[in-house]
Amino acid sequence: MSLYGATAGLSMVAGQILGGVLVAAAPMSSVFGESAGWRSVFLVNVPVAVVGLILAARVVPETRSDRPAPVDVPGTLLLALSLVTLLAPLTEGRAAGWPLWTWLSLGLFPVAAYAFYRVERRADRLGRVPLVPPSLLRLDSLRRGLALVVPFSIGFGGFMFVIAVALQQGLRMGPAAAGLSLAPMALAFFGASLAGPRLIRRYGTRVVTAGGLIQAVGVVVLVLTVHSAWEGLGLWGLLPGVAVAGLGQGLQLPVLFRIVLSDVPPEKAGVGGGVMTTTQQAALALGVATLGTLFLALVPGLGMRDALIVTLLVQLAAVALTVGLSLRLPRTVA
Repeated sequence: MSLYGATAGLSMVAGQILGGVLVAAAPMSSVFGESAGWRSVFLVNVPVAVVGLILAARVVPETRSDRPAPVDVPGTLLLALSLVTLLAPLTEGRAAGWPLWTWLSLGLFPVAAYAFYRVERRADRLGRVPLVPPSLLRLDSLRRGLALVVPFSIGFGGFMFVIAVALQQGLRMGPAAAGLSLAPMALAFFGASLAGPRLIRRYGTRVVTAGGLIQAVGVVVLVLTVHSAWEGLGLWGLLPGVAVAGLGQGLQLPVLFRIVLSDVPPEKAGVGGGVMTTTQQAALALGVATLGTLFLALVPGLGMRDALIVTLLVQLAAVALTVGLSLRLPRTVA
């Protein structure tokens, strides 16, 4: 689980770095036209998908079931509708001027979410295989773990979006330089993730609390750095804050994954993993939508520097929530 968490966290930060390098790559821009350079980053999905297919065919063992469960079509459609009605207006609403469809969509979200819950509960009660079995959510470890994953991922996703915009538009850094500024975060995250198993055996779930406190220190350092040295801010000025924040995040994410899945029955491992990753990805997108919208709405009135500071303080509140919830975790985890 530590290796999985290390890979997941490192890839999210590395994606930011490599995305900046791709956007800045002159050969890419020359192929697609000067105005389409950033669009070339979508082509990275092609080689990644090809390599993934080849590796899956060669490495992943066959796991076909003798009694495959049918696809939960109503649950899948209702979950998709719930996510779209929440994320689409939050992501596009500000840029579109909050037209009527955004408010109608937000109004539809709780209806779709409730319908999804009712359909899943009925399928679970009838002995079918729902997309998200409500009986699985009765596991205390899964509920507590997901409650921590949500604020962590919201803050993480929002930060990655906001810092990229602030560095490129506020400080006029190139995309490659802005991406490379987060390299210390990636390295610190990876190292902390690998140290996780030894720390868990010795300190239990208090590693999550310590990680949250360390992340909070990193965010505070970033706030102070942005406030005092905004005009000349660069890689070396950002290094202490992003490295400390990455260290704290690396102590949290793999352990949170471990907590979520610790009591999931083996026969429901796939469902448990699906619930965990879906929650994480939705929360990452929600962080971009909410913190990103807040940041962009504040820029015209406060300026780039102060808008970034306010957004970082909101992220600090999410970190504080994670720390508070982590204190309620049982001391040990399987």
